Amino acid sequence: MSAYPAAACDRNPTNESSERKPVFCVMGAGHGGLAMAGHLGIMGFEVRLFNRTAARLDAVRMAGGIHVTGDDIDGFGKVAIATERAEEALTGADVVMVVVPATGHQYMAEQCAPHLADGQIVVLNPGRTFGAIEFVQTLKRQNSQADVTVGETQTFVYASRITGPAQVRVFRVKNAIPLATVRAHSIPQCLSVVRQAFPQFVPGDSVFKTSFNNIGAVFHPAIMLLNTGWVEDAADFEFYHQGVTPSVAHILEELDAERCAVAAALGFRAMSAREWLYYAYDAAGRDLREAMRANMGYRGIQAPHRMEMRYLSEDVPCSLVPMVSLGAKFGVPVPAMNSLVELASIMHGRDYRAEGRNLEKLGISDMDLKQLRLLAIGELDP
Repeated sequence: MSAYPAAACDRNPTNESSERKPVFCVMGAGHGGLAMAGHLGIMGFEVRLFNRTAARLDAVRMAGGIHVTGDDIDGFGKVAIATERAEEALTGADVVMVVVPATGHQYMAEQCAPHLADGQIVVLNPGRTFGAIEFVQTLKRQNSQADVTVGETQTFVYASRITGPAQVRVFRVKNAIPLATVRAHSIPQCLSVVRQAFPQFVPGDSVFKTSFNNIGAVFHPAIMLLNTGWVEDAADFEFYHQGVTPSVAHILEELDAERCAVAAALGFRAMSAREWLYYAYDAAGRDLREAMRANMGYRGIQAPHRMEMRYLSEDVPCSLVPMVSLGAKFGVPVPAMNSLVELASIMHGRDYRAEGRNLEKLGISDMDLKQLRLLAIGELDP
């Protein structure tokens, strides 16, 4: 399978020294989408920016691009096209970077389905848990015939925040971001293209590993729910530093152990949260709390002041629910995860177990352990 659309096949897509750079489409104009689109523009890549609402794009259109500031990145990145029309953004793009909350992955797949071309690469940044599988299943339901490579990253490459119209600040660029594709044998080919822009991307073995090394599942919902009173108060506090007291850290460690236990039941070793902090940020400590406090990338990130936000509405249904579902299927107790799903559902008045990425919605509920392992290494399609 070519890593480029048919129109681009007259050049060598795997030669990183080639004069032709891949064209990137960034889908989503939030904190992460603007950071990625602006940085790609600064690096000299042609960038198309898609957002479902035009209002978010007006300032980018007027400026002709995005101003990016930060210790690692500083400059103005040109954006060739900023549009709310998926066809306009996707046509001629080599790499499609989906940068929206995981709850929007299905919508983005529906928007992409009629316009994808053979050879295009689609990467979810990040997939959370089984995002790439959900994306592929949605393309199938939409009767998409394009032969595309769909992958996901383990986490997002930037820590970033919008600071003004067409302006974004990047607090940190992570060191190494595992990337895996649904067909695991496509990982090297995918990386040969996307690493032209993002050398931080490294092989992620399989979408099961990128999904289970989703540390947001451990950190985000628990810190939110265990600091509810402080979140809803007017006072500011640093989410990852002040929000993680010794007792909160103890619960995070238990959640982390449950996540690793479900992964072990599937036959692979998940990275612990402490290992991930060192891998992604060079942050080390004698325990999880100390490692989190040693992470300079977390310093200064303030907690939200409302509970209706993506650390719950995204990470519970799209991260915890699939892990809990697999735990139940294979008899792995996950009481801490179950408690967070229940509390978030009660707080928001929603049934996150039914709404989220349960095994039935992912189309893998009838698979046995052998089939799931084959799926994990790309020997069986979802």
